[in-house]
Amino acid sequence: MASGAPALLLLSLLCLPSLPPGSTSCPAACRCYSTTVECGALGLHVVPPGIPPGTQTLFLQDNSISCLELGILAPLAALHSLYLHNNSLRTLEPGTFHAQSRLLELALTGNQLRGLRLGAFAGLAQLRILYLAGNQLMQLLDFTFLHLPRLQELHLQENSIKLLEDQALAGLSSLALLDLSRNQLGTISHETLQPLASLQVLRLTENPWRCDCALHWLGDWLKEAGQRLLSSRDRKIVCAEPPRLALQSLLDVSGSSLICIPPSVHVEPLEVTANLGENLRVACQASGYPQPLVTWRKVAQPREGQPRAQAPPEGGVPGPGGHGASDTGSGMLFLTNITLAHAGKYECEASNAGGAARVPFQLLVNVSQQQLQGAPPPVAVGPAPLPEASSMAFRALGLATQTVIAAAIALLALTAMLLATLICRRRRRRKKAPGPPGEGALFVNDYSDGPCTSAQLEELRGERGHEMFVIDRSKPLFAEAPAQGAAPGPAQGFPLQPPSAYEIHC
Repeated sequence: MASGAPALLLLSLLCLPSLPPGSTSCPAACRCYSTTVECGALGLHVVPPGIPPGTQTLFLQDNSISCLELGILAPLAALHSLYLHNNSLRTLEPGTFHAQSRLLELALTGNQLRGLRLGAFAGLAQLRILYLAGNQLMQLLDFTFLHLPRLQELHLQENSIKLLEDQALAGLSSLALLDLSRNQLGTISHETLQPLASLQVLRLTENPWRCDCALHWLGDWLKEAGQRLLSSRDRKIVCAEPPRLALQSLLDVSGSSLICIPPSVHVEPLEVTANLGENLRVACQASGYPQPLVTWRKVAQPREGQPRAQAPPEGGVPGPGGHGASDTGSGMLFLTNITLAHAGKYECEASNAGGAARVPFQLLVNVSQQQLQGAPPPVAVGPAPLPEASSMAFRALGLATQTVIAAAIALLALTAMLLATLICRRRRRRKKAPGPPGEGALFVNDYSDGPCTSAQLEELRGERGHEMFVIDRSKPLFAEAPAQGAAPGPAQGFPLQPPSAYEIHC
């Protein structure tokens, strides 16, 4: 059996579906009173089978239940109160409480929940109180509580929440009490609290608040409309940073002291040429207060008539490292196994409550001659027409396609230059200017055939295309005018032999 098999087996045992209740008898070791069932502190790993379907109050606290399988609570549609605090729940699957439309109170305090998925509370339209304190929640995403329109109390204290997205509390129009104390909140936006039209009690104490320009609204709000929401203890919202404001109450800090330093961004170098298959790391250094959020993006090339868009980088880009990811630490862009698709323009953006700053970065991908020569030969006999660099069709092509086309054009130009050089050299060797009589005479064998001139040579080619020079003896040896008084006849000079041809290899 594989090493991971025991863990999988244990997990499957922990989440075995319960048997459908065949009777109203009380589950073993549980105590049943009319519409109430107590199964607390029994060491249970799953919801026990056999719970009467008419149960309205179910105690399952102080057990070791680590998961709620979908449908396991379906027979308990009459539940009004469900207590699952102090168990080992790690996640809530969407639809877990789909059948609990009458549930009014749900206690999940003291579990191991690290996150809340969208739809985790779907079906709880009548829920009034939700306890989520003492878990390991780190952030609340947009629309997490959208299915709880009648919720009046939300207890989120004693978690590790650092981030509330702007729409995290959307849908909680009936919420009267919100407890966010003893978390890791450094800031909170005005938009986050706007959906809470019925809020009466707000607890924000014992968080490491960062007193900068992003909390300016909270100080003003607490001094005005927010006063009625805070008890004397809850008003002690203490600054943790910057150091000059540490341990001071937000209510005592003047608005002019709540400042931010807009970010500045530096990338060096601004352009890099990389080879195919290489890995690349580019640092984006950002400064400002509060610490800027750094994001790498690959800027998409706009087509004709279309607005500029942005796309995440490919191939291991930020995370940073693959792809438009955000980072508040290193600000590194990671690209692995670079291809032509990675070439193009990138942008590093740093943003904080004081503003945003961007800097462009250009990546060029080098294609070597060996890689071009290793490409398969084209099928067409003649070269295909290439779009001009200034044409609309060429600009519409991707950057990788444009790079290949430019390299092909350069290779064709180089080949044409080499061919032209060879042709010129060949022509210079063939071309021989005629000189005065007797100059440049060629001799065959041992002079027995007599001399010859360039005028008597005829250039031919053999069967295999080899060049040959053949002497034509019918032509005069020297083109001299006949001497005065000489009888007309053959050209003067050496006696002419019968017409014959000789092959000379030069």
